[in-house]
Amino acid sequence: MDDDNGDAVTERPLAFVDIDGVLADVRHRLHFIERRPRDWDGFFDAAADDPAHAEGIALVETLRTDHEIVYLTGRPRRLASATERWLTEHGVGGHRLVMRAARDRRPAATVKLELLRQIAGGRQVGVVVDDDNDVIHTMRNAGYPTFHATWERRRDDHQLNVAQERLGRT
Repeated sequence: MDDDNGDAVTERPLAFVDIDGVLADVRHRLHFIERRPRDWDGFFDAAADDPAHAEGIALVETLRTDHEIVYLTGRPRRLASATERWLTEHGVGGHRLVMRAARDRRPAATVKLELLRQIAGGRQVGVVVDDDNDVIHTMRNAGYPTFHATWERRRDDHQLNVAQERLGRT
């Protein structure tokens, strides 16, 4: 790509940022998946009411000065409109949103690595930001720089990890 003077323009590196647990505080809706049977519709429908994590919002503000932001989330695509609305309401909208296919139940780490590789297509990946230990581990092993978002303390992280990595739900 060239600018108006014919000089080559370098594309900004990509920053892949997760939403749940990084930008959005999901703790208020964990009760939907901590019981049997799990209420996935309730869990995802309540996402519109997620409070924002100030740390995550500030991180996106910092990254967007010299990175192209791509939101890479395990949320199902049916939540695209609600998610875009939430991002805009919290001042971090307007970036590409990549979501899990409706019936894709593979572990979050598997899905996210595959999607990242498709989207990056040889471009520089500056950072992958996620709260999921398995995603961080998988991305590091694949050679991508990572930032582990650890600000969302949960009283029972196990059920969300089960949802992400074994049930392929978020």
